Amino acid sequence: MQMGLLASAGTVSFLGFQKRALALAVEPLNKMPIAKGYGNLIPVATENTGEVFLALPKGFKYNVFGKQGSLMSDGNKTPPLHDGMACFSVGNELRLIRNHEVSNGRVPKQGSAIGANAYDDAAPGGTTTLVVNPRTRELIKDFVSLSGTLINCAGGRTPWGSWISCEETSLGQSVRTDEAGKVTGGYAKPHGYCYEVFAKANGVLPAEPLKAMGRFKHEAAAVDKTTGIVYLTEDADTAGFYRFIPKQKKHLAMGGVLQMLKVIDQDRLDTSKGLSVGQKFAVTWVTIDNPDPIEADHDDSAVYKQGFAKGAATFSRLEGAYSYSHGHIYFVSTNGGNNGGGQVWRYEHKNKTEGTLTLVFESPSRDLLDMPDNICIKPNFELLFICEDSDYTGAGGTSDNHMRVLAPNGKIADFAKNVTPGFESSEFAGSTFSEDGKTLFVNLQAVGVTLAIWGDWQTFKAD
Repeated sequence: MQMGLLASAGTVSFLGFQKRALALAVEPLNKMPIAKGYGNLIPVATENTGEVFLALPKGFKYNVFGKQGSLMSDGNKTPPLHDGMACFSVGNELRLIRNHEVSNGRVPKQGSAIGANAYDDAAPGGTTTLVVNPRTRELIKDFVSLSGTLINCAGGRTPWGSWISCEETSLGQSVRTDEAGKVTGGYAKPHGYCYEVFAKANGVLPAEPLKAMGRFKHEAAAVDKTTGIVYLTEDADTAGFYRFIPKQKKHLAMGGVLQMLKVIDQDRLDTSKGLSVGQKFAVTWVTIDNPDPIEADHDDSAVYKQGFAKGAATFSRLEGAYSYSHGHIYFVSTNGGNNGGGQVWRYEHKNKTEGTLTLVFESPSRDLLDMPDNICIKPNFELLFICEDSDYTGAGGTSDNHMRVLAPNGKIADFAKNVTPGFESSEFAGSTFSEDGKTLFVNLQAVGVTLAIWGDWQTFKAD
């Protein structure tokens, strides 16, 4: 273990981010404290197929499996657009539950459901479950585990062995026509919900929308294992940060209360720009009176507007979220900050009605961090692994996509770069560690592959 690196989850906190990130915000790029991390990135072939997808530090290896279009064990074809994902230990197996952000142009197409027990036969999204050998890191079997949902972007792992899969849309029965004349909607069922998928399931179960958790452009979920509260992000230009308090812990389908974060004494605070790294806010929560409004059929912001009317805060495009072991919730604004490069936030639960919100990090340069998306923290190390979705070059972004590592002292290191020929701008998604911390799984979305990465994780140099 190197000096400056956390040795265990209880000895050093992410508070170190704030001091260092504040220095980052005022230094030119060539003076910014970039960590050595695991070393320089070198293109490397997969161990199992010889294909090249990633540049990785020396000594790290990876396998590829779960390719889009490949035939799964249940006879279905692997859907495309791999996105959010979580890893579970089930007996002697590792099980990955993986989202598929498929839309079919956001119009219904009968028969497009990816498997049986479809919620909506005209919706092509859902999840697949991949059973992986923890020793060889090879695929054992795979199958559809959620069918008939729409634009399943991210979600979150629960402490009781399930994955919350989230729809990033509120399209439904109404037909929408945008300013360009594009027609969307017209589905038989409303969309915009969360669904719970259990890791132990060996097939696709009937999909049950968790309507009390809200109908909006869901992105990610993070569960505080102490309280059972589910925190939810919204991927919209004007977005809310939500929490769902279930009536009964571990039983989301029994309903509960949906609330939206509000800064105390600062109604409708816009957090997207003009803030300082390390800035803290005392916050509370306002209740969403109607979490499943019919207006959401034609207005993605129908839930957000209820919270905003009560003074709730506004964020810009909230994406990845992760529940840390101390009960802190980390989440990212993918294009927040003064240069649009992204922000990292932390919420700390204080009591039933209040908490603290901290701007932990803001990208000082898009060459250093560009549009964070899915995030995860390595078990027993306070290293925040960040997937980039930086293929928006027309909006000032970079053309490359990396996985970055943010260390507790605020320094950033590169961990991986997408070098897939012809797909170099494909985003990383679905980063998740095995529970023992030995394997990092991640997707390349447009490429349509899942990767298992391993190496000597203890060699990270934060200085």
